[in-house]
Amino acid sequence: MQLNNTVTEFILLGLTQDPLWKKTIFILFLVFYLGTLCGNLLIITTIKTSQALASPMYFFLFYLSLSDTCFSTSIAPRMIVDTLVKQATITFTECLIQVFTFHFFGCLEIFILILMAVDRYVAICKPLHYMTFMNSRVCGVLVAVAWVGSCVHSLVQILLALSLPFCGPNVIDHYFCDLEPLLELACADTYVINLLLVSNSGAICTVSFVLLMVSYVVILHSLRNHSAEGRRKALSTCISHITVVILFFVPCIFIYTRPATTFPVDKMIAVFYTIGTPFLNPLIYTLRNAEVKNTMSRLWSKKLTSDDMR
Repeated sequence: MQLNNTVTEFILLGLTQDPLWKKTIFILFLVFYLGTLCGNLLIITTIKTSQALASPMYFFLFYLSLSDTCFSTSIAPRMIVDTLVKQATITFTECLIQVFTFHFFGCLEIFILILMAVDRYVAICKPLHYMTFMNSRVCGVLVAVAWVGSCVHSLVQILLALSLPFCGPNVIDHYFCDLEPLLELACADTYVINLLLVSNSGAICTVSFVLLMVSYVVILHSLRNHSAEGRRKALSTCISHITVVILFFVPCIFIYTRPATTFPVDKMIAVFYTIGTPFLNPLIYTLRNAEVKNTMSRLWSKKLTSDDMR
């Protein structure tokens, strides 16, 4: 429950208060967000409409693009609109909703990246057992577990936020609501809550990153026993996955694995994983994946042909 709170809304300072820079940010991040929507929705549509992309890897890629879309949507639209107003405010309830959705889809993305690494490990290191281990039923159960795990993580964030008393300052030096900036506004000792935050969000980021990097090292090491063509294809896929993992996890680890102190650079780092990574992911997966590119080309060619015949 929310106890002893006199604060009903927060003021978001955003990335800057300079009117000229706010206009620049509006244009820049609107382009980034629209690019994120177009890129991820294109991947989602391509996977759903193509029989050629029916393997578990693309099943997980579908959910990665979905989580990227929702993850970015939990932050970007409000941030873009806030640049148009003189003073951006967010109610306590809206703040909690943003904390929940942001952590839910962020955590879901982490779990999906882990599932994609498991899929590549089984495909490359245990190819004879691939269809047994990674059949459609197993993949569906794994994704369902990822959704449940993400929900549990997000509920923990909400419980931590509700345990904070806010009775004075209400200015958040950030462009969205998260526990890190909220801790600075609480009129109580937040040492224990900060430890819980680090052990929750920080541990998920760090442990997942280490597991992912170790798994890809094992996968790359096992490629020695494959043919040149098999090595090239597997290497291209793994490099795409590793690039996405590094781009997403390194900023998150920097933010969530340290004591409750904020630095001026924090907001820019947060921009990278809340806006930049969801925008870059579709580019990384399409530019480095010939199968996705070829399928997209065939689908567009088929659509153009059908349009011409009308």
